Amino acid sequence: MRIRAGFEIAYDCAQATPMLLMLRVHPSRQADLEAPERIVFDPPAKGTEYRDGFGNLCTRITAPPGRITMSNEFVIRDSGEPDVVVPHAVQHPLEELPDHVLVFLLGSRYCDTDRLSDEAWALFGATPPGWPRVQAICDYVHDRLEFGYHHASQFRTAWDGHNEGRGVCRDFAHLAITFCRCMNIPARYCTGYLGDIGVPPDPAPMDFSAWFEVFLSGQWYRFDARHNAPRIGRILMARGRDATDVALTTSFGPAALAGFKVTTFEAA
Repeated sequence: MRIRAGFEIAYDCAQATPMLLMLRVHPSRQADLEAPERIVFDPPAKGTEYRDGFGNLCTRITAPPGRITMSNEFVIRDSGEPDVVVPHAVQHPLEELPDHVLVFLLGSRYCDTDRLSDEAWALFGATPPGWPRVQAICDYVHDRLEFGYHHASQFRTAWDGHNEGRGVCRDFAHLAITFCRCMNIPARYCTGYLGDIGVPPDPAPMDFSAWFEVFLSGQWYRFDARHNAPRIGRILMARGRDATDVALTTSFGPAALAGFKVTTFEAA
């Protein structure tokens, strides 16, 4: 399968404004690109790149005063297979977890494990450990939260989302991640493209998507509490502890969003 994806994002800056961008395809998917991708800036801006502590590709620029538009378009090859389902995947005893996954057991900016630990054990303590427990968490979060773009808030934590019963895809991911961590299952946040491939088209404007991964049976597996069903054609951009680590853009100064468009569809 071939997938065409891209974005066009514009900001109005009152002055020269340094920015960090996390808008590249993740290194693990770079080999699937049909041609090297690059972010185009209008007006031109010089960007430098580095990899952060989670292995994500990041771009540094200084946006000039006025409006700057950043865009990217690419075609990527994909297996066309849905997310794998492995019901027998086991949960590791904490003592046997590799050192590098332990950070994904800790509380973070949006995943306030200290406030949800008692709730998590009350809800999921009796569920079979491993894949069935993670699926039970996804089922609960999927039913607990009402999805709506008008519910978006940059301040909502997992605790807030649980109490308010609403959110966008990042809130579904944050709450599921938090419950997993409370149950001693390493979980990390993912962001990327997810088009309407293999499902009925959504009439709402397309956006980037959030899902999460858990560490079971010695490897990471994808879960999606918002859709709560295997999906086709995910294109990973970045992973981290929560949305803080994978912010699409971070501005060090006033920058007003002036345009936002994302496209993802199966190419001929």
